[in-house]
Amino acid sequence: MSTLIDLRYTQDLLLELLNTPSPTGNTETAIGLVEGAFNDLGLRTRRTRKGALLATLPGPASAPAKALTGHVDTLGGIVKEIRENGRLRLSNLGGYYPGSIVGEYCRIEAANGRIFTGTVLLEKQSVHIHPMAELHAAAKELPHLEVRIDARTTSDKETGALGICVGDFVSWAPRAKVTDTGFIKSRHLDDKAGVATMLAAARAMVRRNITPAQTSYFFISNYEEVGHGTSVGIPDNVASLLAVDMGVVGKGQTGDEFSVSICAKDSSGPYDLSLRRELVALAQAAGIDHKVDVYANYASDGSAALRAGLNARVALIGPGVDSSHAYERTHLDGLVNTARLIVEFLK
Repeated sequence: MSTLIDLRYTQDLLLELLNTPSPTGNTETAIGLVEGAFNDLGLRTRRTRKGALLATLPGPASAPAKALTGHVDTLGGIVKEIRENGRLRLSNLGGYYPGSIVGEYCRIEAANGRIFTGTVLLEKQSVHIHPMAELHAAAKELPHLEVRIDARTTSDKETGALGICVGDFVSWAPRAKVTDTGFIKSRHLDDKAGVATMLAAARAMVRRNITPAQTSYFFISNYEEVGHGTSVGIPDNVASLLAVDMGVVGKGQTGDEFSVSICAKDSSGPYDLSLRRELVALAQAAGIDHKVDVYANYASDGSAALRAGLNARVALIGPGVDSSHAYERTHLDGLVNTARLIVEFLK
């Protein structure tokens, strides 16, 4: 394994980021964490009007520039209704199967600043009361789910008295864990694993005095899960944009949790062929484990930038992640291989 990437730094940063709630629309704390990490490396940063983060790694030429983008916003929920029984009904943030959050611990950030914990349950949850067939059918639809708050409340008035309101954000417990076999299990590896690899690559370049061929930007998006993260904010002098997001692992895919996945096409169409071939050649020359793949049910911040009219070549890479938009898993090898390819792309 290459010693270019500091594995301990990458792992510790990722765990801190995973344990920082950041559902789409409520990402300030996570953006601040990443901002501090870039500042610690000596990179100049600024915020966009939408609250995204842009960090700059200077190079000998300001144009044509390169940019990478990853996102800290995650799936989550928002309080849609306080039910008569005091429990909460949710509206989804991002796309996921409702059954994937049944039984998950959650965090409710009340409008008055108080934080409450809870559990996502089916409204008909007990198998000692409801037929099993009803439970299986109910898990398919979000309106049949509710949040049981860890507070003494049995009515909408009691819940309201706690300070919980419609519009409050709800985030899932990540349950982040690194196994002794090198696997990282957690919710929201999409895309906090990608962001961690971007910072790991930036740190390697700063510590090794590797100057990028062109001025390079790191754009940390905060609205990817709802489709407009990079619709604005990418600097005008950028000629090549590399989206760093999770690689799809599962049936019919070539990618795995140990390699960097290079996406040829997703649901938005093919990525730039010349840039994809360049990335494959860089990976081959550097001995980086990689896979080329197609993602059928997927779109990225690269897709959003192109739809918004970005006049640049766009490609997509990322560590392979199993069970996307559920309780996900990747491997430290996948993070390292992704970070190494980022360095090769920039230098």
